[in-house]
Amino acid sequence: MISFKQLPIEAKAAVAAGVVFFSMMLSRSYLAEKLDFKTRRWLLRLQMTLFANTLMLMGSLHVWRSTVTTFTRSSAASSFCFMLWKIAVFTFLALAHSSFFTLLFLVAEEPYFFSLAAYTCLGAYIILIFFLFTLGSVEQAYKFLAGRGAKAGAGNKNRTALKPVLAVLLTVVLTVVGLLNASQPPTVNSVEIPVHKLPSTMNNLKVVLLSDIHLGPTVGKTKLAMIVRMVKALKPDITVIVGDLTDAEAKIIRPAVEPLGELDSPLGTYFVTGNHEYYTSDVSNWFELLKSFNIQPLHNENVKIVSPKSTSDWFCLAGVDDIEADVLRYSGHGMDLKKALRGCSSEHAIVLLAHQPIAAKWALQERPDINLILSGHTHGGQIFPLNAGAYLLNPFFVGLYKVGQNTFVYVSPGTMYYGIPMRLGSRAEITEIILRSP
Repeated sequence: MISFKQLPIEAKAAVAAGVVFFSMMLSRSYLAEKLDFKTRRWLLRLQMTLFANTLMLMGSLHVWRSTVTTFTRSSAASSFCFMLWKIAVFTFLALAHSSFFTLLFLVAEEPYFFSLAAYTCLGAYIILIFFLFTLGSVEQAYKFLAGRGAKAGAGNKNRTALKPVLAVLLTVVLTVVGLLNASQPPTVNSVEIPVHKLPSTMNNLKVVLLSDIHLGPTVGKTKLAMIVRMVKALKPDITVIVGDLTDAEAKIIRPAVEPLGELDSPLGTYFVTGNHEYYTSDVSNWFELLKSFNIQPLHNENVKIVSPKSTSDWFCLAGVDDIEADVLRYSGHGMDLKKALRGCSSEHAIVLLAHQPIAAKWALQERPDINLILSGHTHGGQIFPLNAGAYLLNPFFVGLYKVGQNTFVYVSPGTMYYGIPMRLGSRAEITEIILRSP
């Protein structure tokens, strides 16, 4: 029987990841009621950080072997330039691994340069892993088809050396493009949506949709202030924030949130939780902070949005907690559609705020009379190659979907980004939704 010491290092990393994952499940199931709130919060975030890093370790070993070990037998291996290259690769990997730790130690009003560098390396790391795997697969397929699997001629050696060089060059180019794309202000996307049973007096009502701002290590007060200025310029009747506003505790990042106090939509500003609010384990404090800025959380509840032109005309605006609250066993929280829609009948239009598209799907299965659901969460994939995964994992990916005769779902690609200050194959968006009466 093979002992743990005899396992290859990739297998040891996989075992470590399994142990951390098991400890996460154990602490959620059996220790949740035995630990005080602050300890439980830090334990959860530390476990998530360690789990991500143990998984990344397997990829980092592959990157090192592909970009460094491959060239150790070449004539350039003893040169000063190769030594600098090894230092650069090691620093790159170390920064990528440290990105998750910035959530624990480097969150402030404005992002630290170290956090921006670390998360940029994490984005480049994901792209590099993809290209190394893809080019490696192409190489193996070529060898198989050419019948040269067992031969190691000079041509094969050249192709082996070419693979990491090409992967690195592609990664550098896409990283620069992604950084430039994400550095631009969000685009304003105007969408007209017919809402069944919307009163005629509320025709052309303007709703501005924000999602996935992710205040934290790489998004701070300056970017939020820019978003608020853009929203105010649109002069919405209602502003809604559909989750993942933050990745940090309310007390730590409070100064960065102050621009939200300038939102002054005449029919109100509303908020529902996303999965990242529950990762902070600080939802109650966030609710209180948002209320101090005149932003109303919809915690499995609804409000009547009354027409400015007629008090007898109204529609129901409801919001549900993110489904991740159930997974995390977050006390007092979890998607409860029946509670959220209490008092909302099919005689009036119903608009639902639900962070995740899967929650939108579940809501329509239970209440097909919902007329419009506003979601986020997917980021449009945010960066290549994560776009494909986000598309496959969500019933609604990005943009406007019609479901049945009288129902629409709109999924925002996100107003900022999560951690990695890059966008590839997606664009940050502030959505201006014009509600049309049939």
